Amino acid sequence: MPASSAGCVLAFDVGRKLIGVAIGHRSTGSARALTTLSAACSVDWSAVDALMREWQPDAFIVGLPLALDGSDQPMTRVARAFGSALNARYSRPVHEVDERYTSHEASRRFAEQRAHGHAKRKHAAAIDALAAQIILEAWLASPLDSAVTA
Repeated sequence: MPASSAGCVLAFDVGRKLIGVAIGHRSTGSARALTTLSAACSVDWSAVDALMREWQPDAFIVGLPLALDGSDQPMTRVARAFGSALNARYSRPVHEVDERYTSHEASRRFAEQRAHGHAKRKHAAAIDALAAQIILEAWLASPLDSAVTA
């Protein structure tokens, strides 16, 4: 089921300890870092449920942590499993986006925000949420038919 062209989307940067979350809207092409969720032992599904109630997204974007050569690595499987769980739990399409280099870009943006006095969250949490924003920005900037869909 394709997402509405005017719909809200949630993006996720899946890590071993934290999951960065960003919110965006297709009609405006905008994205912003939203929050981070704990993933230390398992996904905090009650927190995802709360995000679903608040934002009512039409689709999800999940960053795929690929190796530098584009091949899968252990975290790629974790991210894909998370995307599959999102789809099964909420019956929304999941689009996967290559997230190589997003952590570096997120660190750069965080440092820039700190230099301007805008960084308010803890370092790791802010970087993970910014990484989700960058993943979402990449998806919003790409033609929708070229997105990989789970």
